[in-house]
Amino acid sequence: QVQLVESGGGLVQPGGSLKLSCTVSGVFEAYDMYWYRQTPGTGRERELVAHIGRDRRTDVVDSVKGRFAVTREQFGHTMYLQMNDLKPEDASIYYCKAFVYTELGTSGDYWGQGTQVTVSS
Repeated sequence: QVQLVESGGGLVQPGGSLKLSCTVSGVFEAYDMYWYRQTPGTGRERELVAHIGRDRRTDVVDSVKGRFAVTREQFGHTMYLQMNDLKPEDASIYYCKAFVYTELGTSGDYWGQGTQVTVSS
């Protein structure tokens, strides 16, 4: 059974930092991994924040460049999002997504349950 579990969210003051983790289990291999965010009640779609490939090439959205960095373990299936200089507009629920090959030989995109990030003084 494929599971993605995020952790590391919480309350932080503007200018502060948080590090999110996403651990994938029940898979043979995780290829592309992503961080998204979505704020309930805004009507906005889930926004892609960062991406990291199996080759560890990364992309982040312009609004977080220079502040957020996405990494992943060399061995294993854990991805991280280091968030620095957090702003109130970064407050959201952060979700991880991974394209995986399962131990049963199937493949597809799977999502985590999300972790809340609150930025407030």
